[in-house]
Amino acid sequence: MGAGDIAQVTAIEVEVTADPWNSKQFQQSLEDHHCLVICRQDADSMVPIGYMVVATVVDQAEILNIAIDPTYQGQSLGSHLLNHGLQSLPTIIEEVLLDVRVSNFSAISLYFNYGFIEVGRRRDYYRTEFGREDAILMTLQRAAVDLV
Repeated sequence: MGAGDIAQVTAIEVEVTADPWNSKQFQQSLEDHHCLVICRQDADSMVPIGYMVVATVVDQAEILNIAIDPTYQGQSLGSHLLNHGLQSLPTIIEEVLLDVRVSNFSAISLYFNYGFIEVGRRRDYYRTEFGREDAILMTLQRAAVDLV
């Protein structure tokens, strides 16, 4: 993903979450050397249709943000994006962490299918239009899974 993709990525972010990142946060992710930003693009138009932001520190990685444009959801693109992102991590990475809204059943199912396990919860972590909701903390030990 390049600087030219930020406007489209930010537009997707606004559509898919109640508490979206802004363009400055995506720009900062591009500038941070420890962040890996992957953008899944439509083969016909090259317009970004999804993205994944991962921060790495020593032997750990944390998925900070991942989303697919709602128009393209339900086509296994999230799975492909996650798989590509995990495969792109440096081999030194042993553990991948993330948090996910308790109401995001499709994402939770996707993460379980990849071998992530629940390791905790953060109470009232996410803002919603009606208040707050918990985050599920998940981890994946890379040695325990074969990525496809």
